[in-house]
Amino acid sequence: MNNTLNRLHVFNRLTHSNAQLEGAAAMGDGMAVAIWRNRLDAVSYAPQGHHTLSCYLDGGYNTFLRDRPDQRGAPGRLCVLPDQQETDWVINGHLRFVHLYFSPEQFASQTLALLDREPREMCLPQQTFFDNPRLASLCQALPRLDWRDPGQRLLGNALAHHAVAQLIQSHVEPRRNLHLKGGLSATLRRRMIEWLDSRLDQSITLSAMATEAALSATHFAHMFRISFGMPPHVWLQARRLARARQLLAQNQLSLTDVAMACGYSSPSHFSNRFRAALDITPSRYRELNQ
Repeated sequence: MNNTLNRLHVFNRLTHSNAQLEGAAAMGDGMAVAIWRNRLDAVSYAPQGHHTLSCYLDGGYNTFLRDRPDQRGAPGRLCVLPDQQETDWVINGHLRFVHLYFSPEQFASQTLALLDREPREMCLPQQTFFDNPRLASLCQALPRLDWRDPGQRLLGNALAHHAVAQLIQSHVEPRRNLHLKGGLSATLRRRMIEWLDSRLDQSITLSAMATEAALSATHFAHMFRISFGMPPHVWLQARRLARARQLLAQNQLSLTDVAMACGYSSPSHFSNRFRAALDITPSRYRELNQ
């Protein structure tokens, strides 16, 4: 967990501020959560490689952005700190808040799934002290979980997924004056998703993907990354794990059969990949979903 969180710029900046960490956990799928307390402080962020959704739990009435002193926080208020967006905060008085950190890959996957749009077409704008009761409720539920318990952490993973989905559906905007270059056509992008999903039980090579797209392997890999926001093997791995979770929850196949149905060469390979992504074994995941 520590390595995952310490690589997050916003988390790291807070550990070197007056803020006190109440608890933190990696939730899997490129997401992590932390609960903080702070008072009488000034903190600046310049995130690299992750987005941050913040929800105030208590206080924050005298917290503001240095360049927007007229806008103040309050319990239930939300803020979005996008990747590569610098912000400078002043904290006067008491503040308790929860942070949900999520990767650009998680943003890309959900943007493609929910909006059928390429991630590069959409923008997650910086937003300060906005109200969204449904999103706030999801964020407020996270601190009530015991993150040390595997079952509670799985529930946290689901809540985090729902929170990111709600954020994308309600607050993501099309980029303005966008002139797209390269990438797969929308038709080919959708066809590749269907083609890959129908072959998750198979060993799929970059060459096979490129052949299906009628492109060279090098050109396809480049175009895929532009359109999907991640390399082909990262997308494929995420889809295999998503299928595995569905099959494990249905509890109709043995672990070996689940591994084969998701394209893993052996149960041990499947178990290692699954645990690396979710910090839980497939067998334990199945038990907790019954």
